[in-house]
Amino acid sequence: MILFPNAKINIGLAVTEKRSDGYHNIESVFVPVPICDTLEIIPSKEFQFKTFGLTIEGKAEHNLCIKAYKLLKNDFDLPPVEIVLFKNIPMGAGLGGGSSDAAYTLIALNKIFDLKLTDSQLVTYASKTGSDCSFFIYNTPCFAEQKGEKMTPVSVNLTNYYIKLIKTSVHISTADAYKNIFPHKTTISFKKIVEEKPMEEWKNYLYNDFETQAFSNYPILKSIKEKLYNEGALYASMTGSGSAIYGIFDSIPAIDKSIDFCQIAKL
Repeated sequence: MILFPNAKINIGLAVTEKRSDGYHNIESVFVPVPICDTLEIIPSKEFQFKTFGLTIEGKAEHNLCIKAYKLLKNDFDLPPVEIVLFKNIPMGAGLGGGSSDAAYTLIALNKIFDLKLTDSQLVTYASKTGSDCSFFIYNTPCFAEQKGEKMTPVSVNLTNYYIKLIKTSVHISTADAYKNIFPHKTTISFKKIVEEKPMEEWKNYLYNDFETQAFSNYPILKSIKEKLYNEGALYASMTGSGSAIYGIFDSIPAIDKSIDFCQIAKL
């Protein structure tokens, strides 16, 4: 079975509270983006995990796809499989690529071996692999709270818009990014802004708490965001804890061939 795990962007991202378990509560609107990895899972005589495309940092045994497989294997008599992952979604970008790969691994195994798990049950497994993995089970715009696993549907239609996504060589560790965050309660509802305000007004209300430190440490990221607005983006932001920057346009934007990673997709 071949699937195409997609990226996500954050439209607004506030870190609202440091939790007793060491994690943070957030508020953000998650939106799926059709920029994808390729994931193939087939039955095999022995378990194998192979990767191609962009380099994946860390040891293979720590990959979230393997974690997802092991979670299901603990509860079901799963036979060995071969997992082949072609990475196109950059790492350390705030795009949720690893989480998406894990969620799609759960979805694929559920279908291949007819485990008959409901979406709700898959979400339970997904939440054990990562805070935003659950989002990719439903894969529709939502307002995320707590660690990112509490989701409420968001009514926003982006089908006539285009996204321009830029990732430079800058890599931002999520753990390092959180060290410079001072949690605070929001005074506005990101969900309400996205649902009720015209997109060109979002920049007046929405913010990403991680931008301040990221832009200070890496001025090129701030320059990219400004450039996207100069090119006509209705809304532009860093996604997640960085370092990818995106702009949303009402017409097809030009691609920047000089950038390490620049992709354009229709939302």
